[in-house]
Amino acid sequence: MKRYNQIMKLVVGLGNKGKEYENTRHNTGRIMVGFLEKKLEDGGKIKFPLKFFLPDTFMNNSGKAVAPLIKAKKDLKDLIVIYDDIDLPLGRIKISFNRSSGGHNGLGSVIKALKSEEFLRIRVGIAPETPSGKLRKPKGEKAVLNFLLGEFKKSELDELKKLSKKVAEAVEIIFSESKEKAMSLYN
Repeated sequence: MKRYNQIMKLVVGLGNKGKEYENTRHNTGRIMVGFLEKKLEDGGKIKFPLKFFLPDTFMNNSGKAVAPLIKAKKDLKDLIVIYDDIDLPLGRIKISFNRSSGGHNGLGSVIKALKSEEFLRIRVGIAPETPSGKLRKPKGEKAVLNFLLGEFKKSELDELKKLSKKVAEAVEIIFSESKEKAMSLYN
C-alpha cells in the first residue's frame, strides 16, 4: 500500500486570548476559525490534513505562536491567516497573498516572526456601512481602539456565521485547487 506524505494545511485565526475579548471585533479571526472548524471538520468534505490554530497570545504577539508551526519556507504555501479588517464592510472578505500588514499589528507580528509575507490571508470585514454603501469607520486612534475591542451585536455575529460558508469554500478551493481561483471567485 502506498503512503502519501501530505503536508498539513494550517488555518490560523488571529485575535486576543481571554474571555473578555471573546466576541470583540478584533477577535474576528478567532471567531471565524471557530465557525470553519465546525463546518469543515464536521462536514467531512476535506480531503487533506487540515489544522486550525488559535494563538494563545495577545494579537500583537501572534507571530511568536505561529512561527514554530512553520518549519521551512516551503510550508508558507500551506498557511492561511484569517483576521479582522476595519477597511472592509462587515460581511465581505478579501483574499490576499504576499502583501504587507497594512497596519494590522497582529499580522505584522506574524510577518516579522516568519520573516516573510509570502503566505495567504483572508481579511474579514468588520466596518459598518451607511445605507448608500460607504464605510462608517471610527475617527481617531482612541475611537478605533474602542471599536476594535467592542463586542459584536448578535446580528453582526449572525452575519459572520453566514459569511463563514463563503470562507470555508474559499479555504477548500485554496488548498484543493489554487489561491488564484479562490481570489477570482471571492474577491
